Amino acid sequence: MTDPLEQARAEAAAAVAAAEQAKRDAEAALARAEQLAAEAQAAAKEAAEAVQDAPAPVAPATASSGLLSPAAVDAVRAGYATEGPALEIGALVDGDALADVPVRIPLGMLNRHGLIAGATGTGKTKTLQVLAEQLSAAGVPVFAADVKGDLSGLAAPGESSEKLLARTRGIGQDWAPLAAPAEFFGLGDGGGGIPVRATVSGFGPVLLSKVLGLNDTQESSLGLVFHYAEQAGLPLLDLADLRSVLTFLTSDDGKAELAGLGGLSKATVGVVLRELIGFADQGADRFFGEPEIDTAVFLRTAADGRGIVSLLELPGVIDRPAVFSTFLMWLLADLYNDLPEVGDLERPKLVFFFDEAHLLFAGASDAFLEQVTRTVRLIRSKGVGIVFVTQTPKDVPADVLAQLGSRIQHQLRAFTPDDAKALRATVSTYPTSEYDLGAVLTGLGTGEAVVTVMTEKGAPSPVAWTRVRAPQGSMSPLPADEMAARVAASPLWPVYGTPVDRDSAREMLARKLEAAALRRRELDEATARQEALLLEAKEAAAREKADAAALKAAEKERRAAQAEYERQQREFEKAERAAAQTRARRAGSTRSSSSSRGRGSGDVLGDVLGSAAGKTIVREVVKGIFGTLRRR
Repeated sequence: MTDPLEQARAEAAAAVAAAEQAKRDAEAALARAEQLAAEAQAAAKEAAEAVQDAPAPVAPATASSGLLSPAAVDAVRAGYATEGPALEIGALVDGDALADVPVRIPLGMLNRHGLIAGATGTGKTKTLQVLAEQLSAAGVPVFAADVKGDLSGLAAPGESSEKLLARTRGIGQDWAPLAAPAEFFGLGDGGGGIPVRATVSGFGPVLLSKVLGLNDTQESSLGLVFHYAEQAGLPLLDLADLRSVLTFLTSDDGKAELAGLGGLSKATVGVVLRELIGFADQGADRFFGEPEIDTAVFLRTAADGRGIVSLLELPGVIDRPAVFSTFLMWLLADLYNDLPEVGDLERPKLVFFFDEAHLLFAGASDAFLEQVTRTVRLIRSKGVGIVFVTQTPKDVPADVLAQLGSRIQHQLRAFTPDDAKALRATVSTYPTSEYDLGAVLTGLGTGEAVVTVMTEKGAPSPVAWTRVRAPQGSMSPLPADEMAARVAASPLWPVYGTPVDRDSAREMLARKLEAAALRRRELDEATARQEALLLEAKEAAAREKADAAALKAAEKERRAAQAEYERQQREFEKAERAAAQTRARRAGSTRSSSSSRGRGSGDVLGDVLGSAAGKTIVREVVKGIFGTLRRR
């Protein structure tokens, strides 16, 4: 059976029961009115001494003493009666507080969520403190964001005063000072408590986009980056890791990584990087990192069985509401992911007070609102109750409001047309009652509220103008030195106090880029060496070619010289033969005359050249002229 059908049946059954109760109340009121009329008639017949006694039974029964009829008062009394444990909110106000008509909320119905709303200064924070103290006393852990720092006082006992005791006596509260067991946390380092850190990957792209104010396209691109980092085994621990991945994916080395997934626009990445820088300048760097808080620490109880109240101290980041409100949403989402399904319990495992909730939803994307709505709707089955604390119900989206079972509405102001419109819208969401809720809501005093809750049967209770109980803890902030001492003494400080910077995407990508640069350098060097070798080979080939050309030219020259030598040799030999023939002829013609003249009167030069020694001299001369010629 689905929740809407089950809720519709429960509402129908509640309506029938309420109608029957109203019928009985009307019959009882009619009978009492007849009785009162008879008493009044009898009193009129008595003497003057009876006149003083007659108003006594009549006065409490008349509607003039308050806004509600006796039947409506009885309906409130019956509507807030419980069989199981309950949180006491206060007492019904009908002209004055009626201590015998308590207004309470069943403890088991707090996992159906709730809303505390009202203008600034109307008592929302003190109502939150009252509920937190009683939840702790019932053994239910509490988590609350202490935006202004004034919730920390619940860790110290309150101080009594005549004014306080007069108020508490008037609503039937047996007040005594009592401190609640508390643990103080802060967002990251320097937050004034035990550091609450989250990794960027644990925070997720949707919540991060909400904080950065990204549009749908940019949010989609950021989701793609997270997907790539997970697939590539790159842990995103802090903002530096995310910036490194974004820069890498738009670099020459990384742009191909997302080619199959559509890639990233440099313009989009530029916007995200600029927003991340602005986010870091707000101090968000200290929120992200390790060790990441284990949300199980918010589910602890003290040694005496009381639930520990975990207060996230936020005065230092109150000027950055989107940061801390989104961080609270991350805590809720992490709780939802970690806790097992338990169904409806007699008492919640944790009640989460979401203060300044209007800051969470301002400018939220559809994806973010869908995530919040889904978490609120489903976390009930994990045993976690959520109470949103804000200024007007319209600050919370309708889909989220529809999941809330209880409402405590402090004073609303209607100074502008928009305020009046919001007031009418708020009045229209309440069950029918005898109140003029428009007048009541604008006339509530500080510490008073209009209440309707979900009863143990799952039906809405009657609307009740309520004077809220006083906190038992201090209503002043805890002194800073005392808070610091408690933080230092906490067993959680050694675990979460010191940040850890382990190997993550930034270092991995730095090594990857360094290795890529080294490979490029090695490739460049190898290419240079190859080019040098090629150049050297070309130069060697050119030298060999030049040498070959030189040898060829030399050989050609040698051959030419050899040919010239041989020609000269032939001509010389020819000349020599001619000379020899000439000498022979001369010798024949002059032999006779020569003999008569004697030996010394012949041709001396011819004799010399024709002799063996002369021939040798001629050859040596020619050889000197043609030194490269081979010897014949």
